[in-house]
Amino acid sequence: MLPGATTHEKKAGLLYWAQRALEECNNASQDFAPDPVHDLRVAIRRCRSLADGFRSVDPDPEWKEMKGLAKALFSSLGDLRDTQVMMEWVHRLSDDHDSVRDMLLHSLVHKEIAQKAAAQEQLGKFDRKRWLALNTRLAKRTGRVPLEGLVFQHLALERLLEAHALHRQALRNRTQVAYHQLRIGIKRFRYTVENFLPQRHEQWAPDLRDLQDALGEVHDLDVLRGVIRAHAEVQAEDRERWYVKIATERQKRLDLYRQKMLGNNSLWRVWRADLPNGSLLEKAALEKLRTWASFLDPDVRHSEHVTRIALQLYDGLSAHGLIPRKPEYRRILEVAAIVHNVGGGNGATGHLKRGYRKTTRLRPPLGWSVEELRCVAAVARYHRGALPKTADSYFVGLTAKRRSELLPVIGVLRLANAFDSSHDRKVTRVSVEQSNGILTVYGQGLERMSQTAERLARARYLLEVTSGLAIRIRPLAAKPATSSRVARNVRRTAAGS
Repeated sequence: MLPGATTHEKKAGLLYWAQRALEECNNASQDFAPDPVHDLRVAIRRCRSLADGFRSVDPDPEWKEMKGLAKALFSSLGDLRDTQVMMEWVHRLSDDHDSVRDMLLHSLVHKEIAQKAAAQEQLGKFDRKRWLALNTRLAKRTGRVPLEGLVFQHLALERLLEAHALHRQALRNRTQVAYHQLRIGIKRFRYTVENFLPQRHEQWAPDLRDLQDALGEVHDLDVLRGVIRAHAEVQAEDRERWYVKIATERQKRLDLYRQKMLGNNSLWRVWRADLPNGSLLEKAALEKLRTWASFLDPDVRHSEHVTRIALQLYDGLSAHGLIPRKPEYRRILEVAAIVHNVGGGNGATGHLKRGYRKTTRLRPPLGWSVEELRCVAAVARYHRGALPKTADSYFVGLTAKRRSELLPVIGVLRLANAFDSSHDRKVTRVSVEQSNGILTVYGQGLERMSQTAERLARARYLLEVTSGLAIRIRPLAAKPATSSRVARNVRRTAAGS
């Protein structure tokens, strides 16, 4: 039994498939027969597709290393598997006395021998010890993102929309390349559902498997047609005879695909209906960004606390008309607060610039634009430190109007961050009052004479400039029990008794 292995009762998870790949290496190495080659490719592909899924939220570089470690072997096995599949198709579409069959098999057998030697060489170079060590460490990180959760529902929806776009393209031009790309798109969607949404996969697996098989065989038949075309010695009559066979088989599989994927009852509709939409999609996008930030943030609880304080400030200021009540800027503020420490935290040199770069390199989640994510990065970049200037390079690509509108949002985040500058979460809530041209911000739990109060005095400046009001920061005192409040409590007590 491999180190760290127990049993294979549960056929799921990164470590299971990593160990399975090592077992299949031994099986395939004996003679590289079609079934062991296929099984080894499946095991490696499972690990690589799991890596693709987790890399969308976990920036650990070991995911990329793990994929690269098996890349050469996986590619070599793919070439061999393609040749073996061609040999299977030649047998299926011919009889024993077909001269074309003998010609094709003779060529394919020689090709298979060379590819087996190449696969054997790559298998010998494959670092099995490093493979197991990497996957053992990475498997511990996978538990931080729950299966069936919003993060993976969002990922599945991304894959579904990508596949559907390829579907529309294939219907328009009907080329071999378009159908091949569609096959890859549906395959990626299938693996995402299979790996990360097991409950949905139980329902969708038969159709997904049929579709992938059908489009895979369309691709195989297209390749076989090319193989025949490459043999100049094949007689024109024989070539045409094989082309007819191939076209017939190909059309059967395209008909199956169209039957399942066109019309009001198409599977596209079924799958889309069971993935996030509307407000749930917004929540899923936010959860994806929050999960990504959690892998980089040295103090997630601080960032969560700053996010709550920032939203309380924004809501209070917008209620007084001091900040435009725009949902777009509220969510930009929320995400900026969530990601403001992804550069390494206040104690790390250059963490502000590093956090900006990491955020701008993100792929925007569904419902977000590249520009909005750039706004998030700019707001987070100035959550402390030097004051922003609209001519700064961090605002490149944003209009003058957009830059101006971001300044009060930055001011809110700077003040919210200062309320928890000591990372102790002592200030539990804030509220806002406006009177006689003065804005008073109350902090529950704030101590009047403290380092936090001193930092707040500096952090309020940008918000003062953008609001045009003087800002006072005060502790929020407990309200005394007035006679009316006492009377209400008495009545509630009496009613309860």
